[in-house]
Amino acid sequence: MERPCPLLTFFCFFFFFFLPCLSCPEYQKQALLLFKSSILAISPSFNSSDDSDQLQSWNSSSSCCGWGRVECRGIPRVVIALYLTNLFTGLSPQPQVESTILAPLFHIRSLEDLDISDNNIQGEIPGVGFTNLSNLALLDMSGNNFKGSIPPQLFRLPYLRQLHLGGNSLTGKLFHDDEETEKYVISSTSKLQVLSLSGNKFSDGMLLSILCLKGLELLDLSHNDLSMEIPTEIGNYLLNISTLVLSNNRLTGGIPSSMRRLSKLELLFLGNNLLTGEIPTWLFYFKGLTALYVGGNRLIWNNSVTVEIAPNPSLRRLDLKSCGLVGEIPKWISNQTGVRFLDLSKNNLRGELPEWFVEMRFKSLILSDNEFTGSLSPRLFSKSSPVVLALSRNSFSGELPKNIGFPTFLWVLSLKENNFSGPIPLSLVQCIALRLFLALGGNKLSGGLPFNLTKLSNLERLELQDNNLTGELPNFLSRISTLQVLNLRNNSFQGSIPQSIFNLRSLRILDVSDNNLTGEIPKESDNLVGMIETPNLPSSIIQINYLGYQKWFRQVRPYYRDLVVNWKKSKQGALKLLNISGNKLSGKIPTSFGDLENIETLDLSHNKLSGSIPPALTKLQQLTILDVSNNELVGPIPDGGQMGTMVLDPNYFANNSGLCGIQIRVPCPKEQLTPPVKIEEDDHKEPWLLWESVWIGYSIGLLVAIGIMLGIGYFTLPPPFNRRLPPQRPIR
Repeated sequence: MERPCPLLTFFCFFFFFFLPCLSCPEYQKQALLLFKSSILAISPSFNSSDDSDQLQSWNSSSSCCGWGRVECRGIPRVVIALYLTNLFTGLSPQPQVESTILAPLFHIRSLEDLDISDNNIQGEIPGVGFTNLSNLALLDMSGNNFKGSIPPQLFRLPYLRQLHLGGNSLTGKLFHDDEETEKYVISSTSKLQVLSLSGNKFSDGMLLSILCLKGLELLDLSHNDLSMEIPTEIGNYLLNISTLVLSNNRLTGGIPSSMRRLSKLELLFLGNNLLTGEIPTWLFYFKGLTALYVGGNRLIWNNSVTVEIAPNPSLRRLDLKSCGLVGEIPKWISNQTGVRFLDLSKNNLRGELPEWFVEMRFKSLILSDNEFTGSLSPRLFSKSSPVVLALSRNSFSGELPKNIGFPTFLWVLSLKENNFSGPIPLSLVQCIALRLFLALGGNKLSGGLPFNLTKLSNLERLELQDNNLTGELPNFLSRISTLQVLNLRNNSFQGSIPQSIFNLRSLRILDVSDNNLTGEIPKESDNLVGMIETPNLPSSIIQINYLGYQKWFRQVRPYYRDLVVNWKKSKQGALKLLNISGNKLSGKIPTSFGDLENIETLDLSHNKLSGSIPPALTKLQQLTILDVSNNELVGPIPDGGQMGTMVLDPNYFANNSGLCGIQIRVPCPKEQLTPPVKIEEDDHKEPWLLWESVWIGYSIGLLVAIGIMLGIGYFTLPPPFNRRLPPQRPIR
């Protein structure tokens, strides 16, 4: 009898016993396919979205261990991680997703990491379902719309180390009066190290209940509704904490002295609260401290302190905004040689920038709203190469340094409301990374715009208002396709408004008021998509490393949070504004302005515009301010639509001698009256009116035609009927 071939035996063993171990279990595959079918049921257009390819690999003919967003491990292979973030990014509008969509995932008990962030999932967190995922170590449900309290079942998962629930609408306390769960956590069996709850609606009870999580290394409760004092015993409980984020609440009182015991502290964020008292100097003595944010409170720095703050080589970020600093920049900052981010804005600092200060290598330097004087040293741009430089609302003077554009990675440059003079340096065009905004308004700059500004192809906001700039508005501005805000107000620009500026598809604010512009307003505005529809705005984001895991955070800065412009000496939080007032523009108001459906403020005042106000403006449903005063307009002011609902100030129509209407209480002659625009009612009546007009017109036209033909003798009338008829022949 022949012995079987060893090679054949090996292959049989491999195919029948080993290969199945490389595939995920069938029940896990079916659970994931059911999850995908639930997504398609919610949004059938998902397959055609830009990101649909991320789940294209999910099919019944392959192992789920080879699918995108799925990670497997072990032999036999099982699913251990699902990265299901931003599933609906390419869809507009983003669909509303119920939390029941998560039900199939609760059958995959081997899961260790689950990321379902930024999917607009609504409802309460299904706590009972999560009890099946007993191996879960990381759970990220941030950026959704979950409501209610955090289910206590999450805190009873034995291996859970990271829980991210930021950016939802959660409320309540930590354990929701579940004594059994609270005892479980207090018994120190909980392994939770990272708890991120920012951007919710938690109140005071949440912070108190968290103190029993003694193993926490990162706690983020920023952007909530905390209005209590920081617990005095916080330093006795959270002894392992390295990152503590309590900013953007309404916390009161002082900084508790017990926090001196938090020896492992690395990042401390207490900014933008209502904290009071002196800033304790011991905050600088944590050896591992890399970031200290205490600005935006009512805290006061004791300027009489003569004790020198010891150097802290670990400190990288320092925020002392609105902390009562007076006089010159404190000398002790020179010892913090590792600082790369420094915010000293909204203090009472004065004098010129010291030489030692200019030599420090800052990446972000914010000194706005102080009383600094003198000129800017060229070394500020040759040594530090900043990414963010904000020196607005000081008293700096002189010409801008010629090397101001040498830091090629500059993102934000804000020098507005100072006393800078001279031309705009040509080197600015070298800042090819300048992508957030360039703000030079409120100075005494002169000359024209550098032609090579077109190299700033990523610029989103350009503010050059309130200067002495001259020349014509250049066509090349239209090449900066990313522009959302263009503010050239109150300069000495002349010539006409280029049609090309109206081709900026991302533009949301255009202000060229108070110049010497002439000619007619460009008639075509269809390309101003930013004012016609709500565009997907690019987000300014920074990737940072937080306790060994990477997460994307939006860069929120006070100077970029809202698109705010000065209008009529007041601040309007307008997102769609068009202001061309205070020029010498002539001609008619373009009818195409009626297509700017989402425009909120339209100011055409103080020009030489003639003709009538187009009735198409009644279609602007978002319009809240319309100013056409001080022109040469005539005829009735349109009524109906938005013009009949928004509050109209008669001053917005003043000094137009030919205007009339109920808005200004000037009656119109009957021949000038125009009926109110009622688009929907007219649309319903149109078919009946058309047929009614046809029959009336046909009848009148027929009678007139017959009369004319009779008059010209077209028809010959028969002889009178008194003639005798010929005798009839008899029938044979």
